[in-house]
Amino acid sequence: MQSGDEPAPSSPSDRIVAGDGGEQADEQADGQADGQAVDPESGLPVVALADLPPEAAETLALIDAGGPFPYPDSDGSRFGNYEGILPERDDGYYAEYTVETPGSPDRGARRIVAGDGGELYWTEDHYASFAVIDR
Repeated sequence: MQSGDEPAPSSPSDRIVAGDGGEQADEQADGQADGQAVDPESGLPVVALADLPPEAAETLALIDAGGPFPYPDSDGSRFGNYEGILPERDDGYYAEYTVETPGSPDRGARRIVAGDGGELYWTEDHYASFAVIDR
């Protein structure tokens, strides 16, 4: 490949970094990065519930109803935010819930994390990255 044929490397402004608490995302003045809305408090991307897998809406309905949950020993348990991606809150502020993954023999990697203040976060990679759920 000739040097003129190589694609230009991506710059931080060409992408959103959802796994860093938004600290590295090059956010535009209108609260968007790379055309995607960004939550001003967390710096995380915002995703519409309608854009998530249907199982996410099913899990949210169970959260709203208080259960019953498919994994009662795990769903509703404390989420420690050890990765430090979500906004820092007191211990016990966040709870995690399984979002079923069709065909998975176990709980899979998809979760919704709910904050005591009503915040909802989506992760499809077992806490490596998050997005704020916009209902």
